[in-house]
Amino acid sequence: MRCQLVRDYRFEAAHFLPRVPEGHKCKRMHGHSYHLQITVAGEMVPGLDWVMDFADIDAVVDPLVAELDHRVLNEIAGLDNPTSERLACWLWQRLSERLPLLESVSVSETPDSRCIYRGE
Repeated sequence: MRCQLVRDYRFEAAHFLPRVPEGHKCKRMHGHSYHLQITVAGEMVPGLDWVMDFADIDAVVDPLVAELDHRVLNEIAGLDNPTSERLACWLWQRLSERLPLLESVSVSETPDSRCIYRGE
């Protein structure tokens, strides 16, 4: 039986978007309460009746969240233009090696706007 597991994470960070036109509000430094959703999917392991342990997901994701929390995202390598799209791709690149069942990464800057990335 194939199932999806979804794990939610939160962090606070500041950023600015240096490539938007002059006068755009996102060109100025500002902050967000980010919400991440990490989705893995696969067949249930016989005998365990789970896809994987949520703690195993946390072991991979928590260090990345700690790297982002209370930081200026622009100062992190690979995030010089930290749009939601760039951040979702950045996370995917770092998570997919250690979470082979990774299906999607969702990044929300606000409660009503998000980017979902599913890899190449």
